[in-house]
Amino acid sequence: MKTLSTQDVIYAFSRLNNPVMHVQPGDTVSIETYDCFKNQISSADQEVSAIDWNEINPATGPIFIEGAAYGDLLKVTIDNLEIGDQGVMVTGPELGVMGHRMEKMESKLIPIKDGKAIFNEQLHLPLNPMIGVIGVAPEGEPVSCGTPGAHGGNMDTKLITKGATLYFPVFAEGALFALGDFHAAMGDGEVSVSGIEVPGRATVTFDVIKGLHSKYPVLQNADGVALLVSAMTLDEAVKIAVEEMIDLLLPHTDLTVSEMTMLMSAAGETQISQVVDPLVTVRFFVPQHVLDSLDIKLFV
Repeated sequence: MKTLSTQDVIYAFSRLNNPVMHVQPGDTVSIETYDCFKNQISSADQEVSAIDWNEINPATGPIFIEGAAYGDLLKVTIDNLEIGDQGVMVTGPELGVMGHRMEKMESKLIPIKDGKAIFNEQLHLPLNPMIGVIGVAPEGEPVSCGTPGAHGGNMDTKLITKGATLYFPVFAEGALFALGDFHAAMGDGEVSVSGIEVPGRATVTFDVIKGLHSKYPVLQNADGVALLVSAMTLDEAVKIAVEEMIDLLLPHTDLTVSEMTMLMSAAGETQISQVVDPLVTVRFFVPQHVLDSLDIKLFV
């Protein structure tokens, strides 16, 4: 198995980035990551305003996957996630949903111990290790690692965890994959502007799917399938996610558009991933029992 360290990071997804590793479809890679602050916050007494804000959301990579070309799908299976033993959270003026009521930048160190995040003496929160930034080079201009889009990026979606498989549209030769911004736990919305930010290591396996395409990232896990869309507003993102999911599933059935729309209204779930990045991210989720009943097998 190949390994990639934090010696090689990017701050924007771009087709112009030089790959730091080449892999074949089927290869598995262990990827080390900083936390989203590049491990700059190490003390409760540290002034958050003093950190280098140009080094936020580093993603380790990029990795060139041989054979991946424009119009393909890059399949990424998350085999394992490991996280560090200390997390950090931040909020402050003009950050997140409550930034208008914050008077100064504040951080909070959160130890990770015995499978819990120690928020304080009373609150020991269950862990849900997840990847906040994950994706490929976008079509067109570079996109900051802090911004999500059709290429993936900073989607901050708590379903992106061990056991999940993601499918990214490929916009550049080799896909140029990178990831970072791990969270020990994060609630839907990420309302303070951060989850429990931690460094870590992901083990992922790559594959390239020819002849199939999706306009947006798709996630599959044991519970079902989610289509991830980022847009300027929640309304816009939801509309796109629902329509794209219907278009993804419809060819696998004999249902009409009206019937599929009613099915999605009865069984589908509109879920919010994050509302604090330059674009908001939602996911439209369809439970596995619906796919099984319709004998739908995606991307095979």
